[in-house]
Amino acid sequence: MRQINDAHVALPGLAVVEVAASDDETAFAVQKLLAAQCAIAPADCTTKEPGEPGVRLRFFLDLHQDADA
Repeated sequence: MRQINDAHVALPGLAVVEVAASDDETAFAVQKLLAAQCAIAPADCTTKEPGEPGVRLRFFLDLHQDADA
């Protein structure tokens, strides 16, 4: 799978996905579910905003590339 970064977001078929979840396990489960359908540039850590509940996980999704590619 090719590496995707912020510079590629302007290309058609690429999306930035931000998952808001109650915990790390749930956020990574959603990432894994999407990776089974589309190619992604996975994230390996979540972020937590002070004063906000839960965690966020941000990664890139390539809608034109199969997950197996």
